[in-house]
Amino acid sequence: MLRVAAPAWRLTEADETLAESLAARLKLRPTVARILVARGFLTVEAIGKFLGPRLGELRPPAGMADLDVVLTRLQAALSERQKVGVFGDYDVDGVTSAAVLTLGLRAFGAEVVPRVAARQSGYGLPPETVDAFADAGCRLIVTGDCGTSDVAALRRARERGLDVVVIDHHQVPSGERLAFGMINPHQPEDRFPFKGLASCGIAFYLMAALRSRLSTTTFDPRELLDLVAIGTIGDLVPLVDENRILVAAGLKVLSARRRPGIRALASLAHLEDAPLTAEDVSFRMAPRLNAAGRLGDAQLALDLLLAPNDAEASRLAAQIDDVNRERQRIQEQVWLEATVEAERWADAPAIVVGGQGWHHGVVGIIAARLVDRFGKPAIVVGFDGDSGRGSARTTGGLNLYESLASTSAHLLRFGGHAGAAGLSVAVERFAPFRDDFLAEVGRRTASRSAPVLEVDALVELEDVNVSFAEELQRLGPYGAGNREPLLALRGLVTEETRVLGKGHLHLAVTTDGGRGEAIAFNMAEHDPGRGATIDLLACLEVDTFRGARRSRLRVRHLWRQRAEEAPAAEPLTGSLPNGIAADLSFE
Repeated sequence: MLRVAAPAWRLTEADETLAESLAARLKLRPTVARILVARGFLTVEAIGKFLGPRLGELRPPAGMADLDVVLTRLQAALSERQKVGVFGDYDVDGVTSAAVLTLGLRAFGAEVVPRVAARQSGYGLPPETVDAFADAGCRLIVTGDCGTSDVAALRRARERGLDVVVIDHHQVPSGERLAFGMINPHQPEDRFPFKGLASCGIAFYLMAALRSRLSTTTFDPRELLDLVAIGTIGDLVPLVDENRILVAAGLKVLSARRRPGIRALASLAHLEDAPLTAEDVSFRMAPRLNAAGRLGDAQLALDLLLAPNDAEASRLAAQIDDVNRERQRIQEQVWLEATVEAERWADAPAIVVGGQGWHHGVVGIIAARLVDRFGKPAIVVGFDGDSGRGSARTTGGLNLYESLASTSAHLLRFGGHAGAAGLSVAVERFAPFRDDFLAEVGRRTASRSAPVLEVDALVELEDVNVSFAEELQRLGPYGAGNREPLLALRGLVTEETRVLGKGHLHLAVTTDGGRGEAIAFNMAEHDPGRGATIDLLACLEVDTFRGARRSRLRVRHLWRQRAEEAPAAEPLTGSLPNGIAADLSFE
């Protein structure tokens, strides 16, 4: 076994008396009630609302800046039968936003020309696409997940006599406002209380508001929620407030698999029967949709979501599967090269690496994996000749957008969010950019202590069962802002261990009072062997292999127990930023 040190972890702090009282009143396990109390749900009403999200609790769109202006313009386009161009960015949020807008507007009677960005042209709306929409006879363009910063394209639209409505959630730069209307929660004048919607969620709100104005239509915007769930989960926006409600409802629609493209995508991911979860979307569906935009043409992903029948959907899904396999091959090659380079910067406050020929379609995934490996922010740049494009990811607690803004004198372009960003840089400016960025990160993180894992509960193996796992599932959907509960189990003895597939580790573990199964993905090198006494940090799930339902621990950390280790962890005072190592979807 590779010698692995125990990670630093502490139990989250909770009012144990209150947790016991709420557990009795709500008929919850004390452990589940404790997790809820530690996360700030302190009343019966608050817990009930969290565990049972309802669409009726969505706050109305009043306060969204430019909403009335945009609705009036869309109504004019419908009444005058104007052709509408819909344009989305090439990531999963952009693709699903374009699908929501296209399907919604078509249901209201519009003739729509749907397009998405091509990675080789860069992110956002390019002026050439504006020309293409104009040449196709469009009078109005509606963007999804882009447009806020696309000044050149907005100027071109004015020159060609087209109005542009921007639906976006990226940061709003200063300067002249050129769009006809913009619904973006980051506008200074926006008064909608929740700022965390993905672009697909904003698009859904817009279609629902338009439905309210058009009394003659029978279209139900809730039909679009499957697409909203995919885009919201895939973009890793916080799964709280409106996003939690939209995703919870959207997963139910998604699980019905009514859309040909969804059926084909689920079949491709071997998800034909069971209800679909946020984990299914995050790890098995969204990456396939993203693959089209990473390596080839994201239009393939949009066409799949818009496919009118199963035959067409199956044909498009097969093409996406081919692209995804190629993406995996390229990704592993870049990963091998990037990790060698990253080791040189292991002691720096961040990892900033780049390489000629690194495909810019996979640099976001590589950056996320470097964050996971080194526990610090990472930037990965793929160069093609004298310039390169890259992606930045972070552990949390560091605002990437602000950090890049402070070093933007070295960059050709940058944009994004606090937790994920994209950038372009010339080869000759890469080294000075790296130096300044590392200095900036060092300055911003100098006062931060080493990260400590938040563990939600210390549990005994005999308490791990399907009923417990199902009760924990009520806290989902999990994602950014609502992490999956992490459990600590101590003093387990390995009854059996074996390596599965490409480096996965299966363990059968026992204590005096119980026996259980555990799976540790990509941790074969950590195999402790039979008869070892180990500690685990793991998530609890229901495994449905071959139709049988059983509880299973999904291991996050595993180490041999040392005899001198204390039997319990100290409570954590306050909260710590959560590390996020996932394929954030925009570069």
